[in-house]
Amino acid sequence: MIKALSLAATLALLPLSTALAQEATSPSEAAIEQAAAALEARMENFGERAAALSLDQTLADAERETRMAALWAEYQPDLSAFAATAAMHATALAAEALADIDLESLAGEALAGVDMQGALAMAGGVARNGAWTSNDPEQMVTYGLMADYVLGQAIDAVDEMEVDIDTMDAADDADATPAAPAD
Repeated sequence: MIKALSLAATLALLPLSTALAQEATSPSEAAIEQAAAALEARMENFGERAAALSLDQTLADAERETRMAALWAEYQPDLSAFAATAAMHATALAAEALADIDLESLAGEALAGVDMQGALAMAGGVARNGAWTSNDPEQMVTYGLMADYVLGQAIDAVDEMEVDIDTMDAADDADATPAAPAD
């Protein structure tokens, strides 16, 4: 089963590597093109031989399976060589592909569609329905401390705003007081 999946995965890569080969401009693409061409030729032969074995009614099922396993063993090194070549050059191909992508604009477009209010509402729902509903005394103490901290921060912020407002009011009063006439 694993061998069949490996073969399927490699055959799935063939169109990609063939498409890359048509535009081969880098050494990595050329290497994959060459490996793909070699594998494609070998796999065509494998397909013909496997089909012939499958259609051979003179063979018992056990004999057919044995011959298929032997056939697979014959072609498996070619498949492994192609997979190794593709893996070896994948990093270079990915770097070349990513070089043309504007990640900032891509991230900007993705974030433009984010509903912040919906996300915050969902986060609030998760908080209400998650750990806050736990009856664990240690969690309750921890959450109580967190709530005290947040309330303390809010009170400090309000106090700072009051001081700023008082300072602004005093400055406004000073500006509004008429200056004494000069003698």
